Amino acid sequence: MAPFHIRRRTTRHRGPPENTPRLRLEPESDAYIDGAWWPRSGELTTELPGLLTFLEFRMGPIRRVVYDRESWTSAPRTLTVDHHEVQLDAYPFEAGNTMYVFGSDDNMLVLQVVLSTTGYYSAHSTRLGAALQPARQPLDQEARS
Repeated sequence: MAPFHIRRRTTRHRGPPENTPRLRLEPESDAYIDGAWWPRSGELTTELPGLLTFLEFRMGPIRRVVYDRESWTSAPRTLTVDHHEVQLDAYPFEAGNTMYVFGSDDNMLVLQVVLSTTGYYSAHSTRLGAALQPARQPLDQEARS
């Protein structure tokens, strides 16, 4: 009789999956900025689907995004995310690198956008720093907090 061997498959990830947004949401407060987001590229239509899917845990379906047009490549007026249409509005923000995300119940988040070209250590020193640390809770729970 041949000996019985148990093979264990272990996989170690060096970082979060590519589709997980690098996002830090502040606990609910009266602050103007609700969080920070560090996208992986300057292509708005590439980056938004992952972010908006993630934010739906907190806000429900997203209906509109107002973004700083100087921070992104040109984008269409609408984008389909999770089988519903999201209105995209470019705006010349004075402060720059800001994004407003509106949910279907007129709730809103204001995100500081860290440019995708920002280096890891510079991004780490922004509000986003805590989000770059290994998660202490599942991402879906963090999105709800």
